[in-house]
Amino acid sequence: MRMQLLFLMAMMTLSAGAGAAPPAARSVSLTQDPLIMRLNKDEFRIAFGINGERCGANGCSGMIRYRVDWKTADGTTRSEIKHVNYTVSPHASRTIAVDRQYFDTAEGQHTTDVVKVSVDAITCEIEHL
Repeated sequence: MRMQLLFLMAMMTLSAGAGAAPPAARSVSLTQDPLIMRLNKDEFRIAFGINGERCGANGCSGMIRYRVDWKTADGTTRSEIKHVNYTVSPHASRTIAVDRQYFDTAEGQHTTDVVKVSVDAITCEIEHL
């Protein structure tokens, strides 16, 4: 009798835990490292390929928070935090977000190089229709 009681309690605990499990996480990820395109001496486009396969049928949107380390020809270095928004359309598995940036200390007087782009965070909100 005691063994049956322990078995029943174990089964109830397992079934209660299964019902309390959180829903599958919805998230996005980058398809590759950010692509940096130079347009002139200090103007750049930074493109982010976004894998949205886990967004669901309604799509999702969010923001990418990233850091850019850059350097001017005179040796000045800077680091800036930037944000770019994205939207994954319903039934789409991928999208792209492109940010336009100018990096210089003297408004076009230097040739600037982007040293590094690193993503700090990506948010993801599921669209509700």
